[in-house]
Amino acid sequence: MFKSQARQRSSFEYTALIRDFLLFALLGVAFLAQADTAKEKPSVKIFAAASLTDALNEAIDRYESQHDVDIVPVYASSSTAARQIASGAPAELFFSANVQWMNWLPDQGIELDSRINLLQNHLVLIAPKGRDLPAFTPGNDGKLISLLDGQERLSVGDPDHVPAGIYSRQALQSLGEWDALESRLARADNVRAALALVEREETPLGIVYRTDAKASDKVDQLGLFPDDSHAPIVYPLALVNLPASESAQAFRQWLESDEALAIFADFGFAAARNSSP
Repeated sequence: MFKSQARQRSSFEYTALIRDFLLFALLGVAFLAQADTAKEKPSVKIFAAASLTDALNEAIDRYESQHDVDIVPVYASSSTAARQIASGAPAELFFSANVQWMNWLPDQGIELDSRINLLQNHLVLIAPKGRDLPAFTPGNDGKLISLLDGQERLSVGDPDHVPAGIYSRQALQSLGEWDALESRLARADNVRAALALVEREETPLGIVYRTDAKASDKVDQLGLFPDDSHAPIVYPLALVNLPASESAQAFRQWLESDEALAIFADFGFAAARNSSP
């Protein structure tokens, strides 16, 4: 009797061992299959102007919710992003805040495809929130330098290479204020850095894109620069480092859809009037 019970227990234990082993094996197969699926998920790297950060992040979240793909954005000034691409950075898309830096890439041997001028923007004069400064439209309400005391400086993207700074220089030259203000500039590496200087009250005034000012709750917009005081602020988009993957081509196509443009409009961008390069 005892031997029979022992054999029965042994049989039960053996069955349980087999069951546990099979369950473990099935879980292992499922884990490996899941890992392989994740590993095979395509990714697309897009190098984009810093001024696109908030809007493009929102667009990426929307796109990823509808497609099985990882969109990896890298934000910098357009000049920095273009130089990185020319130096071999593995970008598949370039979204610039400046036509000239897009034009520069083919001169460096980087072939472009499916290029389009997608968005446009405006320059705005900003001040730290709560200063209660009156509205001031550059070119209409006197000299901008009259708003600076002592050695106070004006925050801008570096006019030597940052698109927002290049447009700012054009505007100040057009309004006859460049010579007086050139030595009073606080030059930032990109437009978001110029915005941050005003947000932290390190400078009392700054020139940024309207979209950047809209994205911040720490600055007030004093007035827009006249559009005819600088070159049109156009954002070209193109595939780079060809041939582009199907995932990159699909995302590029979606970015000019009504759905994507509506997201950019929520952040203050407008569709470019002329879509050709």
